[in-house]
Amino acid sequence: MRLELQDIIHTPNASRSFRYELDLSGLDFYGRRPIVHPVVAEGRVTNHAGALVLEGTARSELELTCDRCGRPLTREKTVPLDSLVAQELENEENDDILLLDGTELDLDEVVTTAFVLAMDTKILCSNDCKGLCPRCGANLNDGPCGCRPETDPRWAALSQLLD
Repeated sequence: MRLELQDIIHTPNASRSFRYELDLSGLDFYGRRPIVHPVVAEGRVTNHAGALVLEGTARSELELTCDRCGRPLTREKTVPLDSLVAQELENEENDDILLLDGTELDLDEVVTTAFVLAMDTKILCSNDCKGLCPRCGANLNDGPCGCRPETDPRWAALSQLLD
């Protein structure tokens, strides 16, 4: 979506609101496509004393898989959209300011970039997820498996004393 800002660029305290849905289901993250629901982006661009400020959020419900135990889970992801907007930059090295294309702001690019950068690299169903047994593959969150703990071969002679 391209947001036209012509009428607020030179008008102090003017603002333009937006709310729309963006399909990011085609984005691949480590072989998975967790963004199966549309991303809802909403907010406003306001002219504060000649400076255009973008404020808003982008949110979606993600379909994920725990990296430790393999359980599927659903989690809502909300990403803030807060940035300055300018028609041109004096210093080309400033990546924190969004550039307008003429008098339009490309919200698809802004939302996609913010959402991709905010994605987690490690997904856990809970902070205390125990994962899977390396021997039998049982989910240790459901309870202990029947496997005996593996004895370090250096201690094998001592473990025989316990039997």
